[in-house]
Amino acid sequence: MRIGELARRTGVPVPTIKYYTREGLLPPGERTSPNQVRYAESHVRRLKLIRAMLEVGGLSIAAAREVIGEVDSPRRTVHGMLGVAQSAVTKAAVERGTEEDWERAEHEVRELVRRHGWAAKPENPGWKALVQIVVTYRDLQRDDLLALLDTYADAAGKLAIAELGALADVPSTDGKVEGVVLGTVLGDAAMSALRRIAQEDVSGRVQKRPHSA
Repeated sequence: MRIGELARRTGVPVPTIKYYTREGLLPPGERTSPNQVRYAESHVRRLKLIRAMLEVGGLSIAAAREVIGEVDSPRRTVHGMLGVAQSAVTKAAVERGTEEDWERAEHEVRELVRRHGWAAKPENPGWKALVQIVVTYRDLQRDDLLALLDTYADAAGKLAIAELGALADVPSTDGKVEGVVLGTVLGDAAMSALRRIAQEDVSGRVQKRPHSA
């Protein structure tokens, strides 16, 4: 198919398709003449993946390029792809607080991981982010919110089992890799959206409860 057909099928304007190609997100098409390029079905799929990461998942071009680079790597593994996708969606933590604050928070995160029996390491992109959250909660004296971390962890553990379990029935490595990307990038967005919907429901029901005299 020509670039116009590719644009029509994906809803991505021609200039944007050319931009994604220049940025290394989309492989170039096959040049059939000096001014004609042919695109395959794989380009349609790749464009849809790019749009999902950028427009729905909210990744930057740089983060999406890093993920795509791993998707295209001949040495890719599903586990390695998970780490790259996690890094892409995890904001870099800015170390605020004293060294003592960070050491205490590090210990608390390590203990939380131990309590839940997780085989995770401090190099995980989420580890440092969680340490910063603990430091921030303590700085704001919000032990009530800090106490919710085990509840978050229970939900996260069940969700991780379900997400990775869903990939077990995917027959191809390509499908598993794409599933890891979408499950991580869009999964974060889905959980944020569902949490907001649930909060509205719970808040509304709490507000309607009769106040005791």
